[in-house]
Amino acid sequence: MSNMQDTVRFRFGITFSGLARRWRRAIEERLAAAGLADATWAPLIHLGEAGDGLNQTELAARVGIDGSSLVRLLDMLVARGLVERRPDPIDRRSKRLFLTEAGRAAERDLRAILVRAETELLADLDDAEIASALAVFEKIERRLSPAQE
Repeated sequence: MSNMQDTVRFRFGITFSGLARRWRRAIEERLAAAGLADATWAPLIHLGEAGDGLNQTELAARVGIDGSSLVRLLDMLVARGLVERRPDPIDRRSKRLFLTEAGRAAERDLRAILVRAETELLADLDDAEIASALAVFEKIERRLSPAQE
């Protein structure tokens, strides 16, 4: 690889990492203004997207955290009446996760905040640019996935 290619690839990693941190901070600021924290919104959004009945292992993978951290989050969400655990009908050792009615309402509110934030943050990009960026992110994600398992 030429020095120019090395520089571009290096800059990509540095820029991508910094952008991810700044994006997350911008989202967290908007959620905090609505009285929400990252720890509470990520599982709710993922449960809303995936539909009811995920097990804890599946949700932990989607959220990107380890199982023990998720258990603490779920305990908090259950205590707040947003999520409920139900026995898995096939594997009694496992629990399935379901949004309660309050959890569904919270997920809808969260989604509205996130849509507004993303609309604002992506205002200078057209749909083709966003689709192109998503394609790049998905390729990187596929490359990383086997390493994370």
